[in-house]
Amino acid sequence: MAITLTEKAAREVKTILEQQNGTEKTNGEAPKTMYLRVGVKGGGCSGFNYTLDLVDSKLDSDESWEQHGVEVICDSKSQLYLDGTTVDFKDEVMGRGFVFSNPNASSSCGCGSSFSV
Repeated sequence: MAITLTEKAAREVKTILEQQNGTEKTNGEAPKTMYLRVGVKGGGCSGFNYTLDLVDSKLDSDESWEQHGVEVICDSKSQLYLDGTTVDFKDEVMGRGFVFSNPNASSSCGCGSSFSV
């Protein structure tokens, strides 16, 4: 299994990238390739925090794949905790944001941004 990015999440990532590219001057150059880095770091109320970042480079040790037109990367340690995880985007009355559905998490905090295994 791997990390899955839903079509809705991919559309939101593309929207963010378009907004960022619109505000940056490229001086006629082609826009840089941007990657969605999905990861895990220690901390949060449950032990681990999910991370999502837009970056313009990847490491040789990163796993990388394309989903719905978005280049996704993840380091091998995070991949162990995120295998089988789906990243979605919710836009609801009570809030909007990226949501992780992680089958490896034994519990998660109320806001959904941290988990434990």
